[in-house]
Amino acid sequence: MWLLIPLAVATVAGMILLYPWGKDPAKSVFPQGTPVSATVTATITGPCLAEGQVQVGEPPPDAKPCLTSEVTMTDGPGSGKPLKLTLPIEPSTPRFAAGDKVVLSYNGGDVANPASFQIVDFQRGTPLLLLAGLFALAVIVLGRWQGLAALIALGLSFLVLALFVLPSILAGESPMLVAIAGAGAIMFVALYLTHGLSARTSVAVLGTLVSLVLIGVLSAIFSAAASLTGLDDSTSQLIGSLGHGIDARGLLLAGVVIGALGVLDDVTVTQTSAVWELRRANPSLGWRELYNAGLRIGRDHVGSAVNTLVMAYAGAALPVLLYTSLSGVGLGSILGAEDIAQEIVRTLAGSVGIVAAVPVTTVLAALIASREPQESL
Repeated sequence: MWLLIPLAVATVAGMILLYPWGKDPAKSVFPQGTPVSATVTATITGPCLAEGQVQVGEPPPDAKPCLTSEVTMTDGPGSGKPLKLTLPIEPSTPRFAAGDKVVLSYNGGDVANPASFQIVDFQRGTPLLLLAGLFALAVIVLGRWQGLAALIALGLSFLVLALFVLPSILAGESPMLVAIAGAGAIMFVALYLTHGLSARTSVAVLGTLVSLVLIGVLSAIFSAAASLTGLDDSTSQLIGSLGHGIDARGLLLAGVVIGALGVLDDVTVTQTSAVWELRRANPSLGWRELYNAGLRIGRDHVGSAVNTLVMAYAGAALPVLLYTSLSGVGLGSILGAEDIAQEIVRTLAGSVGIVAAVPVTTVLAALIASREPQESL
């Protein structure tokens, strides 16, 4: 408690100091348009013609076709009105068909003018809600009350991200400091709410904290040594939308810390539970025996945990990997590219933290579990 209470107080104080009190929410300097729901009623593939134009003769052989979609708006200022929207068919153009539920972007012009609208995406609310419901059901069926607590903790973690981390970074606060405070809040809330207020959970919190500090330090050192700027395509687009600068490298480091938090929670909770169960099975074990036995379990766990982190980052970066490999400049140049090097630093720094979390958490758990009264195990 003497270790954790000051850390909890520092987390709350950091969130209070970094939150953009009294500031207006950040807005994009570029107009984004108002989202409007619509349903595609028909699609026609043909030449790219403006409203009122007619094709005379055969189109040029190199002319690209267009997809004309007839849609009916289901909400917004033009609810119930039909529109015809034309899109050039490119390899990156989504294929819309009759019956598709789509989202239009309305720029505020005449609702009867097709130029005031643009098809931007599909509606995905229903399948996402069904999948979320299936996930929640699976967690509750297996975890019961603890599963319900885990779902509540997950919801609170999203609230910390949405209501603190994102607004604070957009307001110009240091992304790294915001990530540290946000990760601390998520760590305390998720672990204690899911696993209860106990010495076992406190050990997992301490192990997670030590590993997060190590990951942050390693990421800062090697991102600077590798001259990583953090200015990938998405960050550059963000800076353009904000209209002012942002600490791009700090944003990169913030992503590393928050991204590693979930895997670290898994490792530290598993190691702590393993040590406690070993002590419960054999109360005569001292802390050294508990540590050695727990470390043997941890060696098996750490391999799969590191592979999980690597595959998660590789999967997220798969389009970048494919695009970069098309250049044909050689493996060294590909790995040294900004987008790929960021993922390498992110993966390896996180993996070092995961590896370190096993002995750190295990030794803390062994020292404390060996002193726990047998009736409280």
